[in-house]
Amino acid sequence: MSEELEKDFKKWYTSRRKFIGIGAVGLVGGVLAACGDPTATAAPVATTAAPVATTAAPVAATTAATTSGVVTAVAVAGKKPKVGLVMKSLANEFFQQMQAGADTFAKANADKFEFKAVGMKDERDFASQVDAVENFITQKYDIIVVAAADSKAMVTPLAKAIKAGIVVINIDVELDKEAKKTAGVDLAFFGPDNAAGAKMAGDALAKALGAGGKVVILEGNPEADNAQQRKKGFDQAIAEGKLTLLDSKTAHWETEEANTLMTNFLTKYPDIQGVMAANDSMALGVVKALEAAGKSNTIKVVGFDNIPAVQPLIKGNKMLATVEQFGAQMAVFGINYGLRTMNGEKFTGWIQTPLKLITAADLPK
Repeated sequence: MSEELEKDFKKWYTSRRKFIGIGAVGLVGGVLAACGDPTATAAPVATTAAPVATTAAPVAATTAATTSGVVTAVAVAGKKPKVGLVMKSLANEFFQQMQAGADTFAKANADKFEFKAVGMKDERDFASQVDAVENFITQKYDIIVVAAADSKAMVTPLAKAIKAGIVVINIDVELDKEAKKTAGVDLAFFGPDNAAGAKMAGDALAKALGAGGKVVILEGNPEADNAQQRKKGFDQAIAEGKLTLLDSKTAHWETEEANTLMTNFLTKYPDIQGVMAANDSMALGVVKALEAAGKSNTIKVVGFDNIPAVQPLIKGNKMLATVEQFGAQMAVFGINYGLRTMNGEKFTGWIQTPLKLITAADLPK
């Protein structure tokens, strides 16, 4: 994690007593552990090395400490920028959390920037993201923060935005490297190590099942880099844990599609012992299918995102674990890095954000 992002996360979390169902001590410790704080004692987080930000000479405006748990936005001299946030499906609680965090941040800093957030109706509504970017270009926005649904297809409209002089900040899902190279786009990526996070969940499942455990994977959208990376992490956990992979198919991040797919898996593979779902929305569909089949609490399920809806399932032994990637803060830091870019700073490579494995032990009783 970059030094600047480490400072921002420390300021954010030490100002909060409790967030998304995790006690303050555990949450702050988890984030500090992700930042490399040697005093942190929370559950393990991903520590995979990654490229970090390179910045230009320091500018006068810096991220300040906060009141009410909200990081203060960087001020852009002589201007009140217009900031647009382009998210994926708002049917997904992860992006509902992301929007809520961004809205709170925008309201607390309404004197520093104008803000508008746009989401998709479902996880495959790629056209809505393209339209949102086009609209922000037409409306002369200054900053676009985007979590791309399609890592390749979004490069072209975002390259157009950059050509129009708009600062683009790529969060959550990394844009395709080759597509960026072809378009002549050099953008930093602000987001987690999705492969490492999926491996954390997969390792927990492997430990619970033991060698030879029979598992299936529910993948995300194949067009999205984070889906590809999470599949990679799951595969690595399977190989290292000596699990048996029965099948792996996409449910496109969607709950009902995951429910149908899991129902079919149960018919085809009645000896399934574990499930790796690439996000929690799909994990909800898996649990629903297990309940309908009378196999709730017997087949272990791991997910990714730590949305509020899965926390009772983890406490009730219907899910084994999930991975927290701090979605409510991701857009906030994306906005702030956009403002800092307008102030003359330059970010390249991968600015890695933290992850934390969440089990029943991490949730309030």
